[in-house]
Amino acid sequence: VLRGLRQQAEKEALDKSPYLCLSDFVAPKSSGKKDYIGMFAVTAGHGVDKMCKVYEEKYDDYGIIMVKALADRLAEAFAEELHERVRKEIWGYSREELLEANDLHKIKYQGIRPAPGYPSQPDHTEKDIMWRLLKADKVGITLTESLAMFPAASVSGLYFAHPKSEYFATGKLQKDQIVDYSARKSVDVSVTEKWLSSALAYDS
Repeated sequence: VLRGLRQQAEKEALDKSPYLCLSDFVAPKSSGKKDYIGMFAVTAGHGVDKMCKVYEEKYDDYGIIMVKALADRLAEAFAEELHERVRKEIWGYSREELLEANDLHKIKYQGIRPAPGYPSQPDHTEKDIMWRLLKADKVGITLTESLAMFPAASVSGLYFAHPKSEYFATGKLQKDQIVDYSARKSVDVSVTEKWLSSALAYDS
């Protein structure tokens, strides 16, 4: 089970937009509709450390920077390409989509691919669930103790196809939600506070 966090910081009086959670973009059981989310993990980082070592022995700092930057860009491009295939072929909900690169950068397509550790779900520990389901370690993508991905040039996330899905930031979170979230994850509140320290609206 994946858990989500909901926006909680009070909005301006004229802002009538809802307080969002990623679960809002999945059809509830009561709707009777079948709905799905997907998940992915891709990498372009295999061999990067070895290549950087070659440049390091040549004292070529620029070469090291370029190798890492190129690997990061390739991983992002891989994620973008895979998401497009999901929209147009695998799930096929946007088969007629025809977007220029600039439109892709502006996210003018239907659907989102948020990731744990980012504004829509700042809790990195949700990656543990993803990794168990994806078995991403079988393709050489592992998680460090701090739940960073290795190789570094890797991208992971969730797929949502809802036509009104959008990226958002949860913002600062209050104690009541942290307590509830911890109960749903069956972990101690202090553990949740540790992982979400930068997102807390109070001193823990």
